[in-house]
Amino acid sequence: MSILQILILFSFLLSASHAAVQDFCVADLSAPEGPAGYSCKKVSAVTVNDFVFSGLGVAGNTSNLIKAAVTTAFVNQFPGLNGLGISLARLDLAPGGVIPLHTHPGGSEVLLVLQGTICAGFISSSANTVYLKTLNKGDSMIFPQGLLHFQLNSGKGPALAIVSFSSPSPGLQIVDFALFANNFPSELVEATTFLDDAQVKKLKGVLGGTG
Repeated sequence: MSILQILILFSFLLSASHAAVQDFCVADLSAPEGPAGYSCKKVSAVTVNDFVFSGLGVAGNTSNLIKAAVTTAFVNQFPGLNGLGISLARLDLAPGGVIPLHTHPGGSEVLLVLQGTICAGFISSSANTVYLKTLNKGDSMIFPQGLLHFQLNSGKGPALAIVSFSSPSPGLQIVDFALFANNFPSELVEATTFLDDAQVKKLKGVLGGTG
C-alpha cells in the first residue's frame, strides 16, 4: 500500500471517529417511529420529566388469565431512552403466574429477582437446547435477543422482578397469543402445530381468537 493510500485511509478513519455527537435524543412521540427509533424532540422542548419514570414503583394488576403483569418503561413511556439502547420493565407474578413462551425481537434481556421464586428459561435456536433455572431473590438471568423464553412463579407467594433490555423498544411476541388470539385460520393452526380441531377451538375460545 502506498503512502498516499495510507494517508487517505487514515483520513477516512479519523473523520468517521469524529461523527457528530449529541448529548441525547429525547423521542418526539408525535412523530412516527422508524427502524432507528423516533426523531429527536427539539431541545428547547425537553424537560427533566423526559428523563424520569415513576411507574416501576407501582405493583401491576395480576388479576388476569396469566396471573401476571408487566409494567414497561420503554421509549413510549420514557422518551428520554430514545437512542440509548436501554429500557426497563417491572414483572409482577401472583402465585401460579406465568409469562408464557415469548420473544423480544429487538433486544436481549436481563432479569433480576427482587422477591419470591421464579422458574425461568430459554431455548436456543441452533439445537433447541433448554437452559432452565429456578431463581431466588438476588439472582439474575440473561435471555439472548430473539430466543423463546418464559418466567413462572414457582413459589407459594408473589414474585417480583425488574427486567432490563438492550433496546428502548425491544418488542414482544407471545407464542400462544400469536397462534390463538387472532384470526389465524384454525385449519392452518392445526396443520402447522399438530393440534387437533377441538384443541385449537378451545385455545382460541380462551384467548379470544377467531377463524
